[in-house]
Amino acid sequence: MSLLRKAKPSWILGAIAAVIVFGPPAARAQKAGPVAWQNDLAPIGPADWNNDFAAHLLERAGFGGTPEEIEAVAKMTPTEAVRRLVRFEGTDVSNLPPFEHSGIRDPGLEPFPPSRPAVTDLAKEKGEALGIKVKPGGNRRLQPIVDEFFYWLRASVLETNRVAYWWANRMLASQRPLQEKMALFWHGHFASNEAKVRDYRKLLGQLELFQKQGLGNFRDLTVAVAQDPAMLSFLDAGVNVKGASNENFAREIMELFTMGVGHYTEKDIREAARAFTGWNYVDLKFVVNQDQHDGGEKTFLGHTGRFDGVDVIDIIMQQPATADYIAGKIYRYFVRQDLSPELQKQLGSVLRENHYEIAPLVEKIFLSRDFYSLPSVGTRIQSPVELAVTTYKKLGLKSIPGVPDFNLVTGALGQQLFAPPTVAGWAQGQSWITPGLLLERANFARDVLFPDISFLPPDRYTGGGEIRRVSERIRQGLDITTATKDDAKSGDIAESNRSADRDEDFNTRYGSFRGSQLAIERVKPIPRETAQIDLSRMVLEGQLRNTTEVVDYLIHRFMRVPPGDEARQKLIAFLNQDLGTTEVSVARTYMEQSLRLVLHLMMSQPEYQLG
Repeated sequence: MSLLRKAKPSWILGAIAAVIVFGPPAARAQKAGPVAWQNDLAPIGPADWNNDFAAHLLERAGFGGTPEEIEAVAKMTPTEAVRRLVRFEGTDVSNLPPFEHSGIRDPGLEPFPPSRPAVTDLAKEKGEALGIKVKPGGNRRLQPIVDEFFYWLRASVLETNRVAYWWANRMLASQRPLQEKMALFWHGHFASNEAKVRDYRKLLGQLELFQKQGLGNFRDLTVAVAQDPAMLSFLDAGVNVKGASNENFAREIMELFTMGVGHYTEKDIREAARAFTGWNYVDLKFVVNQDQHDGGEKTFLGHTGRFDGVDVIDIIMQQPATADYIAGKIYRYFVRQDLSPELQKQLGSVLRENHYEIAPLVEKIFLSRDFYSLPSVGTRIQSPVELAVTTYKKLGLKSIPGVPDFNLVTGALGQQLFAPPTVAGWAQGQSWITPGLLLERANFARDVLFPDISFLPPDRYTGGGEIRRVSERIRQGLDITTATKDDAKSGDIAESNRSADRDEDFNTRYGSFRGSQLAIERVKPIPRETAQIDLSRMVLEGQLRNTTEVVDYLIHRFMRVPPGDEARQKLIAFLNQDLGTTEVSVARTYMEQSLRLVLHLMMSQPEYQLG
């Protein structure tokens, strides 16, 4: 069913590299402006505007579009189309529901201890932890506290996955796709993940910050992120105190968030760290602990004063490197990876002249000749999240299906929402493409078009072998001690856990089992409908007469970079053979399966990965 399954991985990787660098010349020429437009920030005019440019704009500034959406944008002028996307003119998102919380947060969980030993030590010392008192007597006096600890670990992960679904649905359905696309950019730029933060509410709050301020002022956004509980938690604000400053945030704000490497010294990092001392959070609220703040004089990037964190950020914004760095990163995200130093400085000047307002910079980019030039069109590898949402958009879906699981799919492709691998986020570009990942991309297309009948919802079962074993033993009627007894042959339990299992005050393995059980009880399930796809209807409504017209229609609808003529002819031949005819009128009652097969072949092509 997949050309990728039959092809050698090395050939596939070479093929996509060739498409990125060269492209199919004849086909590409119809979809892009001339090479001479490269690096030209002058705006295109109404006479240049066409359906292909409108499709390119929707692909990059959002998540693609249906033929109807592309046609509507093409009827506008370039300025009208860009302003609608960037300034949200004439758009309404009142139909998009807010996130529906499961109500899983219990009082007493904040501040959440860093580990199971920390929570049991606290309980032994204080007589309670996580809002639960130690039992005055009886069996396993600390067990309810241990259960609660593991409950929140599991519940926060499950609820974060629900937030990811909610966000993906906004990407798909919003009339302001750039709002979500920009939030996705900032999520990878100001990266934090659930594994470290361990509180879905903080991550949701950070996402809503990106949605609200993503096209606003970069200086204000940076201050807001620096005071955001998710980032404060992720970069260890709690241990950045007077006399023992922690340099994590100070380093990352310069190296990754604003200026880039080479524009500061180690002394600047130390002085900036002192300025951020005392910045912390209580639950979801930013606080400054004045007794932990170093109010002394600091020298930072050539400036001297009694600076705090906001002062440091303002000094960073005065550096020419900051605007160049941010403008360049935004350009690479929306346009192409190769960026000349001269063009980067031009873009940096646009950002500085607009006092770090993001919207004017993005407008400049989307209206520029460079954005529509041959080197810019159809040369960007879609990220996993973009690939999935764009696929659903072009299929005409109104919501993200639950089968296949969105988080598992994008995670397998290298980009699970709220799980960037490091504070540097995701690498982008050709890092998305390896032989193995190309095969996974083809498998994603297969699972959408031909859903897996053995699918198990990951939020309704426990995937860990140890938890599953405990569950099975309890179902067999064994008591907790026996059910959680270490199986020396399994080798799946650490020595520290073996010691914990011998503690009569609690049982770690049972706590892990019971915590997961409680989480599944309380976290609302993700809807698990499959994608409702009707390719036959598309073909009939398009009044397509034969297999050649069908293949050309599907290529035009789903692929920004069409395959070469040889591949196109093979697709037509495949559809002819599978249908047993070239005529749609003959096959109209049974063609759905064949249409899905040929679309899967298209989605398995190297060109499909490009947008």
